[in-house]
Amino acid sequence: MFVFDTYQYFLHRYLHQNKFLYKHLHSKHHRLVVSYPFGAIYSHPIEGLLFDIIGGTMAIYISGMSPLTSAFSSFCNMKSVNDHFGLMLPWNPFHIFFTNNTAYHDLHHQLYGGKYNFSQPFFSIWDKILGTYMPYSLEKREEAGFKLRPLKEFKN
Repeated sequence: MFVFDTYQYFLHRYLHQNKFLYKHLHSKHHRLVVSYPFGAIYSHPIEGLLFDIIGGTMAIYISGMSPLTSAFSSFCNMKSVNDHFGLMLPWNPFHIFFTNNTAYHDLHHQLYGGKYNFSQPFFSIWDKILGTYMPYSLEKREEAGFKLRPLKEFKN
């Protein structure tokens, strides 16, 4: 998980910082301001190759797992789909065990969040270490659900 998170953080952040790569690759994924499950795989094919195929393969081999334990890749995909789910369900085990959850990633997809919360799919450690972490609160709405609100000032 650490290898995969590290690779994904730095690649994801670079895709945001490099204007050419953002425009031609990653911006397709960010057309989704409101997350939904299939949004996890809504990306340019080259970006899918970089994140999922290369990142997953690298995590499996660097950690010494055998290809038979590639169930890890399936777990990563389930977590990514969950992060784009758009709902914070109290009984969701991914929200219980990982600080990087649906709300965390939704904030990244907001118009003001593109320079924050790059970490994915499991932990938020690189955002906290490198100053790209944007804390948030979930405020209960009268009509139903929650409103996601950033807790720090930000610059676009």
